[in-house]
Amino acid sequence: MPRSRRVAATSASRRRLSRDRHGRGMRSAVTGPHLPPLRTRIDEFDVTLASTAAYLRGLWPDLEGVSFQVADAPAEAIHEDHVDRWRVYHDDRRIVFYRLPIVRFLRTQEGEEKDERLLVESCVFRAVAEFLGRDPWELAPGRYRHL
Repeated sequence: MPRSRRVAATSASRRRLSRDRHGRGMRSAVTGPHLPPLRTRIDEFDVTLASTAAYLRGLWPDLEGVSFQVADAPAEAIHEDHVDRWRVYHDDRRIVFYRLPIVRFLRTQEGEEKDERLLVESCVFRAVAEFLGRDPWELAPGRYRHL
């Protein structure tokens, strides 16, 4: 038996109040409530840089008060013969890493996150070595001995 149009219109208007305009409901997170949120490549870069900086701060007390910052590649980082991957400011006690030059010049295949992580760590080690006036291999002797 066909339903009355009046009843259908009333129930549809009630649904629209609690749902979006197409009647499919509000969007949920991609991962769902039972999975952790997705981490982007930018998040992975930031986590790698922060964990390496924390590791080096634990080894070198001279790094107390030094701020590690991440920026995209500004125009002053691009030169005719090279592109800066980081810049050390001794007076301000800060090191700025340029994310795009570090990641873009890395030619890895899909799924080679280990290589990208090693590249970010090596850039942090070299920038901190430049800040401290030391050789990068002196910062953490034996850290990469297994490679």
